[in-house]
Amino acid sequence: MRLGPFELPNTLFVAPMAGVTDRPFRQLCRRLGAGHAVSEMITSRRDLWNSLKTSRRADHAGEPGPIAVQIAGTDAAMMAEAAAYNIDRGAQIIDINMGCPAKKVCTKWAGSALMRDEPLALAIVEAVVATCAPRGVPVTLKMRTGWCAAERNAVALARAAESAGVAMLTVHGRTREQGYRGEAEYDTIAAVKAAVRVPVVANGDIDSPEKAREVLRRTGADALMIGRAAQGRPWIFREVGHFLATGERLAPPATREVQQWLVEHLHEHYALYGEYAGVRTARKHIGWAVRALPGGEAFRAAMNTLDSVDAQVAAVGTFFDELAQAHPLLPVDAANDDQLARSA
Repeated sequence: MRLGPFELPNTLFVAPMAGVTDRPFRQLCRRLGAGHAVSEMITSRRDLWNSLKTSRRADHAGEPGPIAVQIAGTDAAMMAEAAAYNIDRGAQIIDINMGCPAKKVCTKWAGSALMRDEPLALAIVEAVVATCAPRGVPVTLKMRTGWCAAERNAVALARAAESAGVAMLTVHGRTREQGYRGEAEYDTIAAVKAAVRVPVVANGDIDSPEKAREVLRRTGADALMIGRAAQGRPWIFREVGHFLATGERLAPPATREVQQWLVEHLHEHYALYGEYAGVRTARKHIGWAVRALPGGEAFRAAMNTLDSVDAQVAAVGTFFDELAQAHPLLPVDAANDDQLARSA
């Protein structure tokens, strides 16, 4: 699949998730089969660009390209400026956020709230494309099906965005009103695919290889984007890729493999955040990794009391050492899609 000047290795993408898809997590998912990864959203507010949070989100040191950065905001000129700022710092693809349902984003009429104001949404797209096109940087757009069930306008917005020069569209199969509740629907994504010529990416509730195949069949999408199902289970990308290519499921990963991936991820995480913030923000990643494993809940509760890198890494090592003795392959329960979906 091509995206502007870039040839992506496959059509399985990591969804941009605030507080999750930082550089270490993106790199982990790529190592385990993802073909494309978009950063956490970066604000278009200039006064926040030098904040520690934004500087970490904009850190792409050692990250393989193409580097895709998502920007969020409500003012067309500010969004264009944010695009230029991130290109100067290494961004090779700019993604516009019109999909985030978070209240703190939508109350400022950013994220998916922009879908309620199509003229403003289009003005933002046009301004960002005008900034990026002369520099050879493709612009992509992530959105929802609409604001609510009565206002599903994804098709109209997709057509307008394509005409404005957007190179790829990602549609999450829920409205902003739904948040992450209920089930994703794919008819709207299929309608968007039928209405435009640019690649369309389907997103929402893709939590197993079988579901990935079903979503492709129902939508005709060119690619799939996986978010919450990759939390604690980043190997889902290689599972899905193998299943789509062969029709067969991969065996669960070796428990020692999972241990190695997690520990490597933790060290990269600590290097980015430092010890104090790193230990605290790593807790969610560890918790996701063990939530469906035997003894996982008890371990997570104990691990949340640890406040040093050494203690955290040692605890993870002990947990997986004991698990590997009993289960050389990751226990089946940890790969159970229904269980993972319920706990997401």
